Amino acid sequence: MPIIIQNILIIFLAAWMAWDNGTGNQITGNWPVIMGLLSGLILGDIRVGLIIGGTLQLMSLGVAAIGGSSIPEYGVATIVGVFIAIRTGASTGTAIAVGLPVGMLTLELDVVIKIINNFFAHWSQRLLHEKKFTKMDSVFYLTIFVWMLKYIIPIGLVVMFGTPIVKLILHVIPVWFTNGLTIAGGMLPVVGIGMLLRYMPAKKYLAYLLAGFVFAAYLKLPILGIAILGAACAFEIYRINAKKIEEQQAQTASSSVSDDEGDDFDE
Repeated sequence: MPIIIQNILIIFLAAWMAWDNGTGNQITGNWPVIMGLLSGLILGDIRVGLIIGGTLQLMSLGVAAIGGSSIPEYGVATIVGVFIAIRTGASTGTAIAVGLPVGMLTLELDVVIKIINNFFAHWSQRLLHEKKFTKMDSVFYLTIFVWMLKYIIPIGLVVMFGTPIVKLILHVIPVWFTNGLTIAGGMLPVVGIGMLLRYMPAKKYLAYLLAGFVFAAYLKLPILGIAILGAACAFEIYRINAKKIEEQQAQTASSSVSDDEGDDFDE
């Protein structure tokens, strides 16, 4: 595929990420592992895309924009990291170290975009009160186009000017600094998993958590095998809970029937 077509598709992928999230369709979302797969497919190296996307997916676990708060866009960091790794030949650790600051840049852009879209929100509310629903929908889609700028601007700059600049930066940055970023990148997934465990019923299912750790750390079972075992356990727990609910409903229905019959007999 020609480079110019790849560049256009990468920028289009950034725009799609905003559109998919903004309209609520959620076909691909902005998950790093999905963005890594799609970026790798466009740039011709799915393996690198999945490695970088999977790593950043672990970093983003437990991070959510609750209450409209601004968070780093790990999807943007993934696209930038995959682009840098494939185009420059940089290691995945270095590419992630370069992509993460770009993802952090979206924090500032997020605030600016939300301020702009606040104007459109009041405009849309006014159209709602006036019952001009068609115009209100148009304003809604306009906010999504504005939202796209948060993704298109950083990724577009990297695509158009990033490769020579990144090569220069990688040449100037000391080795000890890039090594430190690589080590930090290896620690961040642990932080993400730790944050996720705080929101999960880990105490209730501690036995399954320990079993998964043994399979991974001691038996060296591949992650796909552990995922299949986890899916099997989840299905079995779901089946058992569903059976309990059915039994409780049957008992409740039986009790209701008994009470009704008792009332009729008393009468």
